[in-house]
This record gives sequence, structure tokens and C-alpha cells, in this order.
Amino acid sequence: MESDKAKHWTPGDLLTGYFQRPEGAAFDTERAQAIVRLIVILAIALYVVPMAIMGFMPRIAMHLLLALYVFYVPYSLGLIYWINRQPGNKPFRRALTIGMDYTAMALTFGVGSASVMPLFAVLIWVTVGNGLRFGTSYLIGSTVLALVVIATSALTNDYLRSQPHLVATLVATTLVVPGYIYILQDRLQRAYRAEQEASLSKSRFLAQASHDLRQPIHAISLFTACLRETGLQPKELQMVDNIDRSLQSVSRLFKSLLDVSTLDSGKVMPKWEVVEIEKILDDVVQQNAEAAKRSGGAIRIIGGHHVVRIDRALLTTMLQNIVNNAVKYAPGSPILIGCRRRGATLTVEVYDQGPGIDVVHEGRVFEEFYQVRQRGDRDLEGVGLGLPIVRRLSTLLGLEVTLRSQVGHGTRVRIEGLRLVDRQHTRHGLQRAETPRPHSGIRGLKVLLVEDDAAVLAATASLLERWGCEVQAELAIPTASEHCDLLVTDYDLGGGVTGTECIAVVRGQLGWHVPAVIMSGHDEARVREDLGDADIPIMSKPVQPSELRSILSSRALDVACAP
Repeated sequence: MESDKAKHWTPGDLLTGYFQRPEGAAFDTERAQAIVRLIVILAIALYVVPMAIMGFMPRIAMHLLLALYVFYVPYSLGLIYWINRQPGNKPFRRALTIGMDYTAMALTFGVGSASVMPLFAVLIWVTVGNGLRFGTSYLIGSTVLALVVIATSALTNDYLRSQPHLVATLVATTLVVPGYIYILQDRLQRAYRAEQEASLSKSRFLAQASHDLRQPIHAISLFTACLRETGLQPKELQMVDNIDRSLQSVSRLFKSLLDVSTLDSGKVMPKWEVVEIEKILDDVVQQNAEAAKRSGGAIRIIGGHHVVRIDRALLTTMLQNIVNNAVKYAPGSPILIGCRRRGATLTVEVYDQGPGIDVVHEGRVFEEFYQVRQRGDRDLEGVGLGLPIVRRLSTLLGLEVTLRSQVGHGTRVRIEGLRLVDRQHTRHGLQRAETPRPHSGIRGLKVLLVEDDAAVLAATASLLERWGCEVQAELAIPTASEHCDLLVTDYDLGGGVTGTECIAVVRGQLGWHVPAVIMSGHDEARVREDLGDADIPIMSKPVQPSELRSILSSRALDVACAP
């Protein structure tokens, strides 16, 4: 089945930026048509008025055309006002407008003489324009109306009645030109659908490959965490740290691939909330501080005391990609994250003092898989997806991202358009969110672990037991569950069974609302939609042991505080 986007696509949509701004496409298309209509009307007047003055047009025709202009110019201005006030796809408005256009042309050709025949070009232009802007159905309908105009004019215009060969030429032209446009439009649409299918196939492949490779990487990460806690000597411990850093690098690559495929699917929708920008920046700094330190650099924040309305997770991903790029491409240089207020909006800027890039690369770094590389450059992790993801997320959030760089002096990436929120109006909610929760350990926590991959099950169970948890490990949904404080389950359990069913079954067996955690290699939005529960944490594989322990501590606290 075709998507709505493919179903209603026209070449005119491409010209007006339909795929970049889907909500405003119909608005831009109809407004553009209305503005061009007004310009054409004025241009026709510059032709008709001299013809009438020089006596090439009957007086009665001149009076009728003058009356038509007196009505049609205000009508065109009113149409522009209507579109501005009520944008969108309005079939009634389109039908009314097209009907008025062809009625006006029928009156013009009906009362004119040979002097109005050059205006036949306008009839063809309007017919083809409707088809290109609104689709093939409008092209067919407009062609029929154009033939009606020619037939009516041939009956009422004395000049056309005396020129049957001219009438035949007009009819043939009206059929051939739109017919050829129809063929080209059909071929273009089929080519576009094939290109879209190829793009979707690529995205599906990336998503599936990312998911399948995450599972063994997830198991290795957990086994590495277990190995770290076996009392290794410093030399062996350093090797484990090196393995862990390499795994994190691979994990970031998989996350980028999954982010691209998820964004391509069109299923990512912003979840707006009021947050302190400083908290987002602190999270980003913590994620990159160790890598910056290893390279000999440091990250600083200036002016982060603002409250904004944004999707916290998506903005964090944008900043994480930008800062990670700065750490990677400007090793050893200080990195500054600054916030600057601009009226009712906030701008976040990330500066580094690295080698910079030439101006010829600035526009291309936002293209997928594009990397600025010179002969002999050292190998760096990544495949050039960080900034393309940033650009896609900025479009989704209504933000603007720009990059400026100077060779030898560094690079600045700017995110503009964050909507500021008055801190006074949100102080109570922010203070409530900041209330510290008492620490809760996980030793003695009874965990039911469900995972269909034996290696991952063994690694996870071993790690939890080393942390002091009591683990019931199962390769499938258990037929009978012992008492547990927490359920940790994979999302894909095989045989069409998911973690959603697992949670429902276990809660039914135990007779209470057991706290649950989901681990998955799929994108969070897909899993969250299936779960239908915003309170269940979703951890993306490969899961970092520190992240797992943090989630378990939070769930243990919920259990301890439960009545």
C-alpha cells in the first residue's frame, strides 16, 4: 500500500519543498499559484489595453474585458488573503478557483477578436500548471475544461467561426501538450516511488543489521563488566578497559545507524517538555568528559541557566553528536559549550580549537557518510552520520543548525531557535523534579530475567549476581514465576512473543504490578508504542553496565518506597 506522501505527491510539491516541510506544502503551492495568477492578470492587461486603444479590439469586447478585470483583480487578492488565513489542502477552494479561471478565459476568447488569440498560451499554461501543482487528476480535469473553453469560443467568436483550421490547431495543441505532460508526470512518479522504495530498503537493512549485531556486542559488554570485577591485575584490567572502549565505539556506530533508519521511517515525534538546558548540557559533558580527558582536552559550559521547551532526548542526541565530533576531530583542544539568549529564543553554540575545515567542506558535512579526510590522515571512528542526524533532528524540532570553521583556528556549531520558558512560571515543577531521592542499593533485589539468547542471558545473570541480586534466569516466559521485585526482559523473545506479553503474563501470575525493565535492539519509539506504558524504562542494546545498574537502583528504590 502506498503511503499518503507517495499517494498525493506531485512534481509541483517537489518545487515547493513538500518533503522538507510536509505540513506547509499545500499552503505554499496554492499561495504560489494565487500570486502568479495576479501577476499574469496584470501582464495580460498590459497587452489587452494597448490592443483596445489602437482599435484592434471591438468596443463591446473592451468593455466586457474591463468589467472582468474590475471583478477578477479584487477576487485574486481576496484569494491570497483566504489562503493565508486558512492554509492547507482545500478541494472546494481549488475547484472554485479553477472554475473561475476557465470562466474568465471563456469570456475573454468569446468576445475578443483575432487580437486575443495570442492569449491562448495562457490557457495552455493554466492547464499544465494545475497538473504540475496539484496532480494528474487536476491535469485531466483542466484539459477537459480547456477544450470546453475552445468549443464555446468557436461558437461565440466570429473570428474563430471563420477559421476552422485554427480551431483544430487549438484543440490538437490542448490535447498534445497536457498529454505529454501527463506521460512525463507518470514516469516521474514511478521513478520517485522506485527511489523511495530503494531508500526504505536501505533503511530497513540498516535497522535489521544494527539490531542483529547489537545482540553479540551487548553480550560482550556484559561479560567484560563481569571480567572487570574478578580481581584482575592492572595490566589485564587495562586490556579490559581497552576492549570496553572499543565496544563503546561500535555501540555508537550502531546507534547512529539505528537513528538514521528510525528518522527515515518518519515515526519519530517530538515529546515536548519544559527542562533546564543546564541539565542537558551536564549530561552531554559527563558522556564525553572521559574521552576528552584521554585526548588531553576538557569541556566547559558557559551560560546554561535557562529553561526551554524541547524534546530532551532529541536535543541531547543532537548535542551529543556535535560534542563527540569536537572531541574526535579536535583532540587535545578545549571545548566550550555556550548559551546565548536572543529575544524569546536561546542559541547553543559548541566551539573547539581544533584544526578546522576548509570552507568548501562546510556545506557537505551534513551529508550522509561524508567525511573530511586528507591523504595520510589517521583513522577515526564513525562513518559520517553524526551531523546528518543533527540536521534531521533540527528539522524535526523546528531548529536551525549552522557550522562555521576556519582552518587552523577551530570550528563552531550553532543550534538556534530553542524556545525559552519563564523560570518563574515553572519553578514549582522544576523544584519538584529536582528533589533528591534517597540512595537505594540493589543487593538482595530479586530479579526475574527473561532473555531468549543464551549467551546474553548468562552474561546478564552473572553480572546481576555479582552485584548481589537474586536472579531467576529464563529463556522464555516462565510458566510459573517465583516472587520477584523486578522483571528484566528482552523485547524480542522469539515465536512472535515480545516483552509486552512477558510483562502482562508475569504480572498476572504474581497478582501485582511488578516493576519492569525492557532491553531492546529496536528503536525506542517502536517499543514504547507497543508497550503503551510510559513508566517502563527501555534500555537500548548494547546496554552499558553502569546504565543497567542505575536503572536497577531506581527500580529498587521504587520497590522500597512502595506501600
